[in-house]
Amino acid sequence: MSRVGLKSLELPEGVEVKNDNNTVTVTGPKGELTQTFHQDMTIKIEDNVLTVERPSESKEHRALHGTTRSLIGNMVEGVSKGYEKSLEIIGVGYRATKQGNKVTINAGYSHPVEVEHRDGIEIDVPSNTKVVVKGIDKELVGAVAANIRAIRPPEPYKGKGIRYEGEYVRRKEGKTAK
Repeated sequence: MSRVGLKSLELPEGVEVKNDNNTVTVTGPKGELTQTFHQDMTIKIEDNVLTVERPSESKEHRALHGTTRSLIGNMVEGVSKGYEKSLEIIGVGYRATKQGNKVTINAGYSHPVEVEHRDGIEIDVPSNTKVVVKGIDKELVGAVAANIRAIRPPEPYKGKGIRYEGEYVRRKEGKTAK
């Protein structure tokens, strides 16, 4: 039983959803997203309420049911509110600067690392130790934030590196002298 798949999705004001042969287009105040879903799923839109139905109780259909409903819900939330991921840069000399459409990150390497904007993604640098990734596509925002974090992941001994805001980094004890 898919609890997520059985939930109906109420569409917020200003959001329009079109279904054309399981290619769903969601349009809202922040933009437009399109995605094609499995042909076995039935997507119905009636009176500003979207429901997803499955044809059978097979394992594949149960899995697709919840996934389809979740992905459409993420699309609706993205075009109405948008998504945002914040990253913190911790370490002596580690910093980020924005120049035009590029973000330059100094993270202890011999050279600065440049990150370019992708379509539909906005990268802000409110301070030199904070980077904010914004956009309407949840998957793309998460991927860009993960790529920035991968430049210098937090290490467990001193805690230096790039981490998500609020991320807990388990610290280890260093060597002890005898």
